[in-house]
Amino acid sequence: MEELVKVGFLGIAGVLLAVQFKGQKPEYAIYIGFGISLLIFAFAIRQVGAVILQLDRLRGYLDGAEGYLAILLKVIGITYICEFSAGICKDAGYQAVADQIQVLGKLAVMFAGLPVLFAVISQIQSFM
Repeated sequence: MEELVKVGFLGIAGVLLAVQFKGQKPEYAIYIGFGISLLIFAFAIRQVGAVILQLDRLRGYLDGAEGYLAILLKVIGITYICEFSAGICKDAGYQAVADQIQVLGKLAVMFAGLPVLFAVISQIQSFM
């Protein structure tokens, strides 16, 4: 919890610093925002170890259906990458590019999740 507070303060301090530069040197504000985003992303990557432990625990409950876990991880990765990229584009003033990245991410998540949908439909049909 303490680390989350530190990251929150880092984000606020970075935004305040970027706002100071935005009026005189807007390109510096973009660089500061990008740098702070990378620092926060690096913190999130460090937390992956704890997530992997929980996913291993979840794998024990799946009994041979680890493919669903792989799909879940793929969908989570797509979501984070698209949100991160779209956020940077928005900060740089390219809202249209950010929107297109988000649309692409939604389509990628939909296509990645289709095997799960097919498995559910197959299960429903087996009960009929």
